[in-house]
Amino acid sequence: MPEDQPKLFISYSWSSPEHEEWVIDLATELRESGVDVILDKWDLKEGHDAHAFMEKMVTDPDIKKVAIICDKAYSDKADGRSGGVGTETQIITPEVYNEQAQTKFVAVLKERDDRGMPYLPVYYRSRIYIDLSSDELHTTNFEQLLRWVYDKPLYVKPDLGQKPAFLSDSLTISLGSSAKFKRAVDAIRANKDYATGAMNEYFETVVHNLEKFRITEKTGEFDDQVVENIDLFIPYRNEVIELFLVIAQYRDNRESMSQLHRFFESLIPYMYPPEEVRSYSNNDYDNFKFVIHELFIYCIACLLKYERFEFVKYMFEQHFFVSRNADYGRDSMVSFTIFRHHLKSLELRNQRLELRRLSVRSDLLEQRSKSSGIPFRLLMQADFIIFLRDCFDSLRENGRQNWWPETLLYVERYSGAFEIFARCQSAGYLRSVGIVFGILEKKEFDPVLAGFNDKSLYTPKWEFDTIDPVALLGCEKLGIRP
Repeated sequence: MPEDQPKLFISYSWSSPEHEEWVIDLATELRESGVDVILDKWDLKEGHDAHAFMEKMVTDPDIKKVAIICDKAYSDKADGRSGGVGTETQIITPEVYNEQAQTKFVAVLKERDDRGMPYLPVYYRSRIYIDLSSDELHTTNFEQLLRWVYDKPLYVKPDLGQKPAFLSDSLTISLGSSAKFKRAVDAIRANKDYATGAMNEYFETVVHNLEKFRITEKTGEFDDQVVENIDLFIPYRNEVIELFLVIAQYRDNRESMSQLHRFFESLIPYMYPPEEVRSYSNNDYDNFKFVIHELFIYCIACLLKYERFEFVKYMFEQHFFVSRNADYGRDSMVSFTIFRHHLKSLELRNQRLELRRLSVRSDLLEQRSKSSGIPFRLLMQADFIIFLRDCFDSLRENGRQNWWPETLLYVERYSGAFEIFARCQSAGYLRSVGIVFGILEKKEFDPVLAGFNDKSLYTPKWEFDTIDPVALLGCEKLGIRP
C-alpha cells in the first residue's frame, strides 16, 4: 500500500441501525479520500474471533490511526466495560495512556447530551476530540479528521521571524482566516450589531491572503502545480461556502448583497497579471481562475438553496468594476460572466497525460463537490441558471454568450427538470424564480427556447453529449397550477 494511504480502524457501538449507517457513511467518505479504513462490517467475517480482531486492530503497528466514534451508547458501555465496546475499551485504554505521542487515537464526537456536553468515555475526557455531532460541523471538521489521519495539521508552528512553515514534502498554505470566519458566522447567526464589520473583516482577509496561493515559480509540469494549488485551497473554499450558506439563511438584505458583490469584485484582479508583471502567459493564473469561478457557482447555489431569488438577481444585474479595463480602453464595468475563463493548463493536462476526458475542469468540479456540503445536483442547477441568465442577457443586449456551464457535462446522470423548475409548476413560484432572469411569465422563456432551436444561441455540447434545456426547465409543466 502507498505510504500516503494510511490505515485507520474505527471503533464504535452498534447503538442503532441509523448510527451504524452513519458510521458506514463516514468510513466510505474516508476511503474515498484515500484512507484505508478497517471496519468490522467489512473486515470481520463469520468464524473470525471478534476479540482477537479488535486486539489486532488496536495494537497492530500497521494500523496508524484509531477513530473512536463516541455517542451515548459507546460512552456508557466503555465506562461500564460492557459488551464488545467494553472489551475494546480494556484494550484501548492502556494504549491511550502509554502512547507518549498521543497521535494514534482520537475520539470523533457523534452525540451530545441535553446540556450540550459531549458523550466521551472517562479515559478520554481530558483529550481533544473531533466534533462531527451536527451537519453544520461536518463540512469543516471532516477536513480536520482527514488532516489528523494524514498527520497534516492545518497550522504548523513557524520558526521565529519566519512565515508559516511547510509541511514535510507538501505545501500547506494558511489564509489565516479561521478566527475571523468564526466571528463572522457567530455574529450573523446571533444578529449582532457588528455582523457587517465581521463579514468585511473576513472577506478582506480572504482577498488579501489569497496572494499566498500565487504560483510564482514554475517547477515541473505547470498543470500539476495548478491542480495541487487548487487542492490546497479546498479547506478555505469550504469555509467560504459555509459563510455563503449562513448569509443566505440569516442575512438576506441589501447590505449583504453589496458585501458579497464587492467580495467577488475584489477577487477579479487575481485572474490577471499584477501591474508590475510585464511578461506572462495566459494560463499563469489558472489556479485563481478556477477557484474564483468555483466560488461564484457555489455562491449562487447557496442563495438558490434558500430561495433568495432577489439576492441572485442582484448578483446577476450589478456589474463588477475592473480597473484594468479602462487602461486598455474597454468598459470598466463587466457582467458576472467575468468569472468564467478558459483554462488552457487543464486542456494541456488532458493532452499531456492522455486522459481522454471530455473536460478535466468538469471532472475536478464534480470530484471536489464531495467535500463541499452542497450536493452536486444543486451545483449543476446553479450553473444552468447562470447559463440561462447569460442567454437572456445576450439576446437583450445583442451580444454573445460567455458562460459555459462546465458542470452540466454530468447532467445525463439525472433525469427530469431541476428542482427549482419542477416547483415552477406553480405560477406563483414561477414568478418568484422569474426575477432571476428578469421575467414574470412562462411565455417570456420563448425567445431563449427559440434561440436554442434556430442556433442563434449555442446549446452546450461535449463531443456527442448535449444538454436538453427544455427538459431541464420542465417547460411543458411550467405554470400549470396557480
